[in-house]
Amino acid sequence: MASSAPPATEFKLPLPPKEQIKMIFPADHEFVEPKKAVKSPNDMAAWHKSEAYFEYFGFVMAINNAVKGKATDPNCPCSETATKIVDMLDKYDKWIDEIPPTEQPQRFGNKSFREWHERLHSAAADELKKILPENLYKAIPEIVHYLLESFGNATRIDYGTGHEMAFIMFLCCMFKISALEMSDKTAIGTKIFSRYLEVVRKLQLTYRMEPAGSHGVWSLDDYQFVPFIWGSSQLCGHPRIEPVHFVDHGIVEANSKKYMFLGCIEFISKVKTGPFAEHSNQLWNVSAVASWSKVNKGLIEMYKAEVLAKFPVIQHVLFGSLLSIKQAPDSVTFKAPRAPSTLESAVPAGGGET
Repeated sequence: MASSAPPATEFKLPLPPKEQIKMIFPADHEFVEPKKAVKSPNDMAAWHKSEAYFEYFGFVMAINNAVKGKATDPNCPCSETATKIVDMLDKYDKWIDEIPPTEQPQRFGNKSFREWHERLHSAAADELKKILPENLYKAIPEIVHYLLESFGNATRIDYGTGHEMAFIMFLCCMFKISALEMSDKTAIGTKIFSRYLEVVRKLQLTYRMEPAGSHGVWSLDDYQFVPFIWGSSQLCGHPRIEPVHFVDHGIVEANSKKYMFLGCIEFISKVKTGPFAEHSNQLWNVSAVASWSKVNKGLIEMYKAEVLAKFPVIQHVLFGSLLSIKQAPDSVTFKAPRAPSTLESAVPAGGGET
């Protein structure tokens, strides 16, 4: 009998990050205001062949490699620009304290988030001027839009993996214009992104933000994805903590500040009730994987299938001169099986102990 499985999905196989991310721009380079370009499911093919896809995924993999085996360290060496980005995030954190939630009857979507978001819009360009050297001010009209998309939607008062993606694209653009340096790659993951997570979690809790496009129990998490990838890379080769241990509350509590993956587990445990295997089934399954390197590989494949191949996410992506919708030259294509809804290839059925 002929198979009824859906046809194969075409993905792009990224080139090595250092070869794929272009960092040299002529003095007369014209930066542009980025726009949406994936307006229907039919446009997804252009996304998977685009320079933006290659460069974004290449950047994610470059940071994944840079943080491998390295704990989060607030004193991680970083450039002046990287330090200023953390300072900017510190300021955004303080704004939350200055704009308390409004008393309102509905449980989710506190309207005070719109005031916080309006302050973000009003100040973002000036904040970037404090971070960038004057010769890079011309890039601000392009990169500021990625920053503005990074903290959630003010109309819906929600947050999800698309907003997380926008912040990583912002960092990728900062890297491409050489504002961030090659030596910052570890700090991007363990210092800047970890501070970003603290800010967006505070936003989620303070303003009761809705998950954007949550898949519920069958998703890794209601809000984030990349910290699980980079966090599992951090734990590769750890002499004591294995995947089965992240369902141990004591181990999570003792190490959540050191490893992004465990920080994610701690946050989930604070905001969800009931048995872990029930409210976070996918993550519980991950605890049965033999090694962190296999977890990392499986999560990367899942990210490509569940985020980078999903029109509801990619329809919001912005494309400009730095992350272009133009087809990438000399790219490699391969046929992948249908996008799995779970970590089929990496996670056996049934998780670890709860």
